[in-house]
Amino acid sequence: MKNTISERIADFLKNYPPFNAMEVKQLEQLSLEVTIIHKETNTVVFSQGESPHESFYVVNKGAVALSKAGSSQILDICDEGDVFGLRPLLANESYKLEAKAYEETILYAIPIKDFKPLALENKRIGNFLIESFASNTGNPYSIKHRGKLYGENSDSNQYSSDKMLDLQPIKYSTKLITCKEGTQVKTIANKMTKHNVGCMLVVREDLPVGIITDKDIRKKVATGLYPITASVQSIMSSPIITYPKGLTLAQSQMAMMKSDISHLVLTEDGTTDTKVAGILSKHDIMVAVGNNPAVLLRAIKRASKVKRLRGIRHGIMNLLQGYLEQNIPLGLVSKIISELNDASTKQVVKIALSKMEEEPPVKFTWLSMGSQGRGEQLLNTDQDNAIIFEDVPVENLEATRAYFLKLGERISKMLNTIGFEYCPADMMAYNPSWCHSLSEWKKVTTHWIHNPGPDEILLSSIFFDYNVTYGDKSLADELSQNIFDNVQGYPLFFTHLASGALQNPSPSGFFRDFLVEQDGEHKDFFDLKLRALMPIIDAARVLILSHSIKSINNTAERYEKLAELEPNNKELYLACSYASKALLKFRTRQGLLHNDSGRYIALDKLNKEEKIKLKRTFKTVKEIQSLIEVRFQVKNLLR
Repeated sequence: MKNTISERIADFLKNYPPFNAMEVKQLEQLSLEVTIIHKETNTVVFSQGESPHESFYVVNKGAVALSKAGSSQILDICDEGDVFGLRPLLANESYKLEAKAYEETILYAIPIKDFKPLALENKRIGNFLIESFASNTGNPYSIKHRGKLYGENSDSNQYSSDKMLDLQPIKYSTKLITCKEGTQVKTIANKMTKHNVGCMLVVREDLPVGIITDKDIRKKVATGLYPITASVQSIMSSPIITYPKGLTLAQSQMAMMKSDISHLVLTEDGTTDTKVAGILSKHDIMVAVGNNPAVLLRAIKRASKVKRLRGIRHGIMNLLQGYLEQNIPLGLVSKIISELNDASTKQVVKIALSKMEEEPPVKFTWLSMGSQGRGEQLLNTDQDNAIIFEDVPVENLEATRAYFLKLGERISKMLNTIGFEYCPADMMAYNPSWCHSLSEWKKVTTHWIHNPGPDEILLSSIFFDYNVTYGDKSLADELSQNIFDNVQGYPLFFTHLASGALQNPSPSGFFRDFLVEQDGEHKDFFDLKLRALMPIIDAARVLILSHSIKSINNTAERYEKLAELEPNNKELYLACSYASKALLKFRTRQGLLHNDSGRYIALDKLNKEEKIKLKRTFKTVKEIQSLIEVRFQVKNLLR
């Protein structure tokens, strides 16, 4: 007579590694030894420091949270098909974490004594065990962990997507600033400053004869060896070292190292007998490598043209890709990429101002809103921005607005050029609705708060996540204070804001299945932004506003602050912080993979692990929505 229970166990296990590598008879044999364990919510599977059990575990239904003893911060959640508790058995050591049922859970306990012989017989199972041990990860098949097994330097594969950077041609400056041999040092120093360049090429009959760098001026003139009235010829480096154009990145680096120089002069044939094609600096090489945020930040600040910024944006995306491949914590990644995004926007504003016919008539502030305002815009998604300008007499108001609308239009176009899409809803500073004086903005936001219809709630939710990217911060501070004063004086606004936060559709159905789009362009796709990210973001906003906290915009940081303010809800808020980062990371990976915003996900393209990671956040989404529904009495509003 067949054992139907063991058959069901085998039928389940065969879908997940390492059991999917077993022969049918092996799996049937092992399934006979499996013990089924039922755990109620919050009951412990094993404790930190406890001696290892005789079995490791597989989640059949439900979920198990892993955390440090005494901490409410969840480090990982094991979902259906996940293996846990294996490492201590392999290493013969105590459990390093506590495992607790995150919800009602059914586990399969796999005896190590019965499993180990099978692992020794089957090479694929053995690889799973060894790699899981070596990488200390629940996904030992991931590319980023495999190298650790064989002692490879993980840094060597740090940017596997860089397409052999050392072999690619390198870009160089073709706009040359030159002078004659008899020119005074003072003249060329002024010229270098004017053009913001670090070197000057000395030519004779259009052919290169020497080069002067910032370093030459510091060492030979600033020290008093030569007067500032000396001729260029007396301090220039000559004969000049030249190379042919078309050098690769590796060749450029080797050439500079070989001659111990910081600039390469490139000519048509690589000799001084032909005209100069361009100049390549160490800085150009560092930017080409693009794996250093400090280098990228300096490059952004030095960019005088929008096209140059667009090239640097590619470097930022390479940096982001590298960080994700290295599994750098998303909180740190968000801060770095947000700083670079803000710097890019700030430089765009500066370039746009330089092209205006007149100086700004009054002080103004450029606000970045939405995901950039929250420090969560990792991909080049769409713009959300606004301008606040200083109050002016009524007779000057429209002329002043006209100036800033023109400036806003230029900035938005430039932002689009460097990769930020236009906002589909036209919430940008060239729209008169998003370009106001301080007094006007106070009136507008006050109207939103006291007349909270669906449109007003949507507008206010976007506007409350702003960041001062450029200009006079005091204007934004005064507006913020006015907003908070109004909100505190009209508490019903929180109920309306909470109601708006509950409008997003649920991410999953009754059986925890993904709810996908039923029609339209994205039919059968999962809307990651609307169904998962936005509910978490919207809930954080209304909760943090209700505590009158106006200095924190980032969603994860808002929840961390809420955990401090409300210890009784600490566990849920920390789970929300984790979920917000996990969802943002997932969206970013998908966006980089498919070269889009990462919003709509084709579920058939996801593997089992990716689907499980997404589902882990759904319970948290529903719990936080339940909290704000009760706290702000949303049902009473709908009656």
